[in-house]
Amino acid sequence: MITAEARVGTVYRAITPRALRRGRASAHRAAASLGLLPGFAPGFAAAYTARVLRGEVPTSAAGARPGRARGRPRTSGRFVRAIGLLVFWPLVFILKLCGQWPAAMTRMMNRAMGSFGPYQPGAHDVLVCSYFKSGTNWTMHIAVQIAHRGNAHFEHIHDLVAWPEVPGRFGRDIAVPIEDEAPWRDAPTGLRIIKTHLRFDQLPYCEAARYICVVRDPKDVFVSSYHFVRNSMLGSLMPSKQQWLRTFLSPDAVCGPWAAHLASCWQARPRPNVLLLTYEEMRHDLPAAVRRIAALMGVQLSAAELEAVVRQTGFAHMQQIADRFEINQRVRAGQPRATMIRRGEAGGSAELLTHAEQQHIDVHCRAELARLGCNFDYDAAYGAFSPPRPGQPGRSTAKVSAN
Repeated sequence: MITAEARVGTVYRAITPRALRRGRASAHRAAASLGLLPGFAPGFAAAYTARVLRGEVPTSAAGARPGRARGRPRTSGRFVRAIGLLVFWPLVFILKLCGQWPAAMTRMMNRAMGSFGPYQPGAHDVLVCSYFKSGTNWTMHIAVQIAHRGNAHFEHIHDLVAWPEVPGRFGRDIAVPIEDEAPWRDAPTGLRIIKTHLRFDQLPYCEAARYICVVRDPKDVFVSSYHFVRNSMLGSLMPSKQQWLRTFLSPDAVCGPWAAHLASCWQARPRPNVLLLTYEEMRHDLPAAVRRIAALMGVQLSAAELEAVVRQTGFAHMQQIADRFEINQRVRAGQPRATMIRRGEAGGSAELLTHAEQQHIDVHCRAELARLGCNFDYDAAYGAFSPPRPGQPGRSTAKVSAN
């Protein structure tokens, strides 16, 4: 059976100039700018090129990590527009014709992201294991500040935090290589942070390493992912809310199904070097979350150091330094800010979802967790949802202790 991706690739090769396929033109640079493989270009890069065509993003050359020469000429706006016309419209037409938009795009994205690789974590490694749009940057920043006793300074968070599953040279453009020992050697605690969206069972396990798992209400994850993909990737080309919801609740969800990721972390939580936190707990009591993460990391913070970590990782301060967490700004010149850190609310999914849609997500995730044999108390954490009052977001009425 010929897959939708194969059909798209055939058309892509037939209509796209050779220079574009070799990665020299802006569509492949768009794929590179997300840290993805060139094979992802038929899905996302075409959409990104169309955004350029619409004037939604600048037509500058792809960026590089500080200190690296770009080494690539700028591409003229006229050429970018031509590529948009040649590449985007036929691809999206075929994807829609096959009923594969946006599922084909998310499948390509998931396939482009690699595995953790051969690196084996050690005593100086702290892994932040969180699902897509579940507080990853926030948790990374907390751990980085703890590792530096509240005195971490960086131009970009990925100067200090490795991201091993992002493949090849694109990954090196985004984050410090995992083989680089400077982040933990330069930290006063001798610790460094590693970011991953992989499930716990996809990670190499080491008793000496530490693992911080974060779970967030899937309704809030959906809303955050919708805004993130629309604002940083697809713009006006974003699928409808209903299309995105179908994909979110399917095996083709970005980073895989939410329930599978949670079930993997939940199974690992009894291990002494694993801490599972909910995003909602962290929002409710940030100082307590910092103390628990510091305890897992084996770092005893003074009162002044604790205050410094809490101050720098509070949401207000995180918004002030949002550009230091932007992947797009890391790899692409001229990208607007503030797509990674938006509102940071817990229980605010009513801004986009109807009550029926919220219930649909609850029913699906509850059933998936049961199918996976996971006894995480979904109803206590996220299922006891109070219908929103006019002008007010609905909020979960219960909390859960994850450990």
